[in-house]
Amino acid sequence: MKELNIGKIIITKRKEKGITQEDLAVYIGVSKASVSKWETCQSYPDITFLPQLAAYFNISIDELIGYSPQMTKEDIKKLYHRLSSNFSSRPFDETLAECRGIIKKYYSCFPLLLQMVILLLNHYMLAKDQESQEKLIHEIIALCVRIKVESDDVWLSKQANSLEATCQMVLQQPIEVLELLDGTMKPLLGDEAILSAAYQMTGNLQKAKSVLQISIYQHLLIILGVCPNYLLLHVSDTEKFEEILHRILSVSQVFEIDTLHPNASAQLYFAAAQGYAMQDNKEKSLKMLSKYADICTTNFFPLKLHGDEFFDCIEEWFDDFDLGAKAPRDEKVIKDSMIDAIISNPVFSALMEDPKYKIIIETMKLKLGGN
Repeated sequence: MKELNIGKIIITKRKEKGITQEDLAVYIGVSKASVSKWETCQSYPDITFLPQLAAYFNISIDELIGYSPQMTKEDIKKLYHRLSSNFSSRPFDETLAECRGIIKKYYSCFPLLLQMVILLLNHYMLAKDQESQEKLIHEIIALCVRIKVESDDVWLSKQANSLEATCQMVLQQPIEVLELLDGTMKPLLGDEAILSAAYQMTGNLQKAKSVLQISIYQHLLIILGVCPNYLLLHVSDTEKFEEILHRILSVSQVFEIDTLHPNASAQLYFAAAQGYAMQDNKEKSLKMLSKYADICTTNFFPLKLHGDEFFDCIEEWFDDFDLGAKAPRDEKVIKDSMIDAIISNPVFSALMEDPKYKIIIETMKLKLGGN
């Protein structure tokens, strides 16, 4: 991110043209002393001189004053991860104030605004109380609406709409969610097979493989991502619940999800533990919580998207992500949330006095550094 530094830019551009301060002063119609003060930042050019200076150096006024209303993809990625780290190491209100300042400064940089939405949505729960959390959620919704209304990028608008729906779910507003998402479920086009075939015809077999691997990986994670919720919808039907869980775990085992994408496995085990607790099956609930704890404390960190022996052509694809392959939240925040997910969930209240439950919690605190 660039700060206003017109003096330095005038010096650089003047030297590039090989002219003196006096030459520039004569052209603009000011004294040599005025140019000297501009270059040493003792004063700034009158606003009426900016078009003349910009035209003389053949640059835009924004470039002249060293200001850019947009940020590069790489700068956005670095900024996101810095702020994410700050949320875990600095006071929440301090980092939030910095976020708000950046949003205000780059209010027309819609790729940045989208990432700020994701950042704040990943950390709103760190606010001091429910009222503060809800206030921040409404701020996030306002950003989503701005992106949808003002951005010309269809993909950004679609993502903003999905994130807005997520915010409405946090606020427990299902009607608003339905209004945002109802009708968005459309058949997949399946262009991956055509694209892969085209690469194959050009002789680029590596790219042809990569396209199909990426498609398999995405669809696999979509399946695993929706299954925990689908599983919990069948808690009252124990037979159906067991069948769904068996099938999901089978898919997970075949694709070695515990190591390929441990977060997907953790979410599955956690949902299964909740389901069994709701069925008052303490033994199986504790078994699933134990698997959840094992994933969280062994294969999870450092958290970074990666392939494996099967998915061996997707690493470059991860590198091209807006946030790269790193986690969207700082490691400490993730670890704290893993432990709190069990302790704060009322569905596990019946397990709290069980020695096995206490061992699970203490083991997680010990290995993850929780309080």
